[in-house]
Amino acid sequence: MLFHLTPLDAWLEHPDRPYTTASLAAEGFIHCSPDEETLLSVANQHFATAPGPLMALLIDEDALDSPVRWEPASDRGGELFPHVYGPVNRSAVAGMLEVVRDPDGRWAKLAAWS
Repeated sequence: MLFHLTPLDAWLEHPDRPYTTASLAAEGFIHCSPDEETLLSVANQHFATAPGPLMALLIDEDALDSPVRWEPASDRGGELFPHVYGPVNRSAVAGMLEVVRDPDGRWAKLAAWS
């Protein structure tokens, strides 16, 4: 399972189309994380001031219509991250969880979205 951070509004914007991001247009791929721990670290690094709700899409790599490449991230010490080279077909999204802040305001856990 791949994890992708997105504001809820971005996910809901065009429900009848495959999901895309600004990074797909600018960089040629959609950023994902390999696991929950990494996703939370990325959330705190890149979405620290995001107002929320911030969501984690759970993407089934085998169900994607677009290719995935595992590549090093320059801002994370060369750690390998999955990059989706094309839109995400919504049928590949196996679930969605809300990213929840702790009392100190840091993104701390994933929880069922209500």
